[in-house]
Amino acid sequence: MTLRFHSSSSCAPRLTGTEFGGAWLGRRAPGPDFAWPVQAICAPLLGADMAVVQETWLREAAPSRQGVAEGIAWRRAGDTLFGVIELDEADFGDERRAPLQAASEAAYGRIFRLLEAQKLPHLWRVWNYMADINAESHGLERYRQFNVGRRDAFMARRGGAGNVPAACALGLAAGPLSIAFLAGRAAPVPIENPRQVSAYRYPPRYGPRAPIFARAALVRPPAQEILFVSGTASIVGHRTVHPQDVIGQCHEAMVNLGAVVAEVNRAANSRPFALEELAYRVYVRHAADFPSIRDELARRIGGAQVLYVQADICRADLLLEVEAMAAHALGQE
Repeated sequence: MTLRFHSSSSCAPRLTGTEFGGAWLGRRAPGPDFAWPVQAICAPLLGADMAVVQETWLREAAPSRQGVAEGIAWRRAGDTLFGVIELDEADFGDERRAPLQAASEAAYGRIFRLLEAQKLPHLWRVWNYMADINAESHGLERYRQFNVGRRDAFMARRGGAGNVPAACALGLAAGPLSIAFLAGRAAPVPIENPRQVSAYRYPPRYGPRAPIFARAALVRPPAQEILFVSGTASIVGHRTVHPQDVIGQCHEAMVNLGAVVAEVNRAANSRPFALEELAYRVYVRHAADFPSIRDELARRIGGAQVLYVQADICRADLLLEVEAMAAHALGQE
């Protein structure tokens, strides 16, 4: 059963029977017509000639099971599962924890319980979105609150940073804590960047709990090899470089992405992955920077598939973040 990715500007849901999960990006919220889990990312699309983009994961064989578990809408096909959970922060928090910290810990705890119930223990890729990611409340930046909750859930259910997924965490203007994920029976191969400190080993200057994700992950469902590159930005070691220089940050992010792909190709069982073949999502903090970023990326990745989204990045001094993915058939020459 091959897992495939499809992107469309159509506002109507695909109805092929192989839809497995996906995302809806743009200013307009999705309607109620989807029969599969969909993550709503309500943010402006930059340079796009459409109001919304629908991204859909497809399985060649129809999904076999679906349901809702502790607020997680999920769909399963074979040994692969896609799920989405949205939590209102107002329903969480106590005298010990900020609402976002409590909500993120609860969300990941529910995700891990679902994976245990489905006997699909491995998270492959996670997409995290929250409002006002760089704002401070309860004495701590909100992204750092999220990291405390996420890390505590990982430690409680997984016991450490060994088996961590590719991931991103972005800020939107408003909305709930929204988490989408792909998981399965096959364990991912985590990939780190030799130019960077692993995120889960960041020093305490970045918060009381370090972020917990791999720079990329290789996943091998039957007959496939899928690459997920986590959100990648202008960070060398653990420090932001080129502050207030969008071209410099764009260059550094792509150097990092190239370094990650080089490490991926050391571990890949399929033909080498190339930057030009990846499908990209690029998050841009300031809309006015979009033309410069678009032109700089075009020089580096040519006509690759790129979707530009206006969003806040996890550090206030970062101006853009790049994530990517690609899939190969195993045995491809």
